[in-house]
Amino acid sequence: MELRKDAKYALIVPSSMGVRITPLNGQPVHCSDTYIMQATSAETNVASISSYLGLPVKVLTTFVKGSPIAQFIKNNLRSRGMDFEGKEVEQGGPWGYRHQFNIADSGFGSRGPRVHNDRAGEVGRTLNVKDFDLDRIFGQEGAKILHASGLIAALSPNTSTFCLELAKAAKKYGTRISFDLNYRASFWKNREEELRKVFTEIASVADILIGNEEDFQLCLGIEGPEAGGKDLAAKIDSFKEMIRRVKAAFPNASVFATTLRQVIDANHHLWGAIMLEGENWHVVEPRPITVLDRIGGGDGFVGGLLYGILREWEPEKWIQFGWATGVMAVTHLTDYAQPADEEQVWSIWEGNARVKR
Repeated sequence: MELRKDAKYALIVPSSMGVRITPLNGQPVHCSDTYIMQATSAETNVASISSYLGLPVKVLTTFVKGSPIAQFIKNNLRSRGMDFEGKEVEQGGPWGYRHQFNIADSGFGSRGPRVHNDRAGEVGRTLNVKDFDLDRIFGQEGAKILHASGLIAALSPNTSTFCLELAKAAKKYGTRISFDLNYRASFWKNREEELRKVFTEIASVADILIGNEEDFQLCLGIEGPEAGGKDLAAKIDSFKEMIRRVKAAFPNASVFATTLRQVIDANHHLWGAIMLEGENWHVVEPRPITVLDRIGGGDGFVGGLLYGILREWEPEKWIQFGWATGVMAVTHLTDYAQPADEEQVWSIWEGNARVKR
């Protein structure tokens, strides 16, 4: 995949930042009184792979002016090596804007995770294309890849327009476009026709399309894989057929990817992936992995896949690295992976968990 050579940023992501609070020791939310708090968003989860491994990343977002939570988020993004740009929005009093809270029980063993999203008054819903100079961002500064998520595209009518205009500007200036569909039923309720049109338009200009079977069916109207048992490995041919249908409907894209997950219990999954690059299939058969906290595994996969593309590796390595960064993400208490170096990721791919001294 040809990438822009003169770009300041490897990756640009639009995002609505918030915080996640998680009880200690895998305990349920309703019976806990001590929590870990982290800054989070799906898009910065993706971008963290590149930023921790030394590539320049920029986040386009918005903040509540004067908010200590906004300051916490900014400090966190700086600690991850990310640049950010965004309007400071007046809170408007105690019932005004705020950064969303994600309250998550990681689950343990036979008790599955539960996530409660508290997004009332979310400042990210005000993201507006008028607040950003897209000619400067994509023309003068430049990016190799714009990564957009369906979570942002569906957050509000403002953010739908924002993502569409970002994609158009990226296309204009030779930036590749990655789109992870990330369907959420609660975001789509009573907006199905509107959002189907938006998602189809973004997907039509995307170079990289990522999603699971539900994403492709419900966001883009693509027929999903055949129903079957729980054996993911046996479903691979059916998933390939689905991806072929996506490729036929969206011929501009040259890379299509989906993850495969079978949950044994909260801490033990089978994890695999499928990627179509041009006419070439790349498959990671589902392998057993150990899970500390599953949230962010899919974002970790996307982040590693994009990192491989940005490094201009052979395509076979894109999916391998993505599989491994997805695995790494679910071993962290944060919902984003924090790789020390590429070697650490490749050791996960190789199944080498021996001590390194």
